[in-house]
Amino acid sequence: MTQAPLRRLIDLPGIDDLEMKALMKPRAADPDERHEFPEIAEAIDAAARAAFGLTPDEAAAVARPADWDGIERLDPADMVEAFAAEGWDVLDGRRKPLRMLAHWALPLALSMRGVAGALPFHAEPDRPVTDWGSNLKAEATRFRKR
Repeated sequence: MTQAPLRRLIDLPGIDDLEMKALMKPRAADPDERHEFPEIAEAIDAAARAAFGLTPDEAAAVARPADWDGIERLDPADMVEAFAAEGWDVLDGRRKPLRMLAHWALPLALSMRGVAGALPFHAEPDRPVTDWGSNLKAEATRFRKR
């Protein structure tokens, strides 16, 4: 049985651009420093709303179920494993946790678990269509040559 590939958080609209901004301004990745970077905070809110249907502030205000595991408060390495177990790749191109993962963790967790928000539509890849008729014809030709 093959496991479905993980959905990559960085592939969602706006996430990669914000990762680049966090690379240029590392303090922008700290949720406690949002007030220092209002333009980045607006971009975070817009990207989170587009991806998950709620902003990080709205996600923080959502009441969590009694059995909530606090995935958003884990260390980044543990967070990577926890999200991977639920089908999400939260790593960058160099296979390191996203710089802005602290901003995305709670909205992603709430939406993927169906508590609040919604996940973006993700079409399943089409199954490859095989031309069984041509395969059958080729096999018949090889059989006749024997």
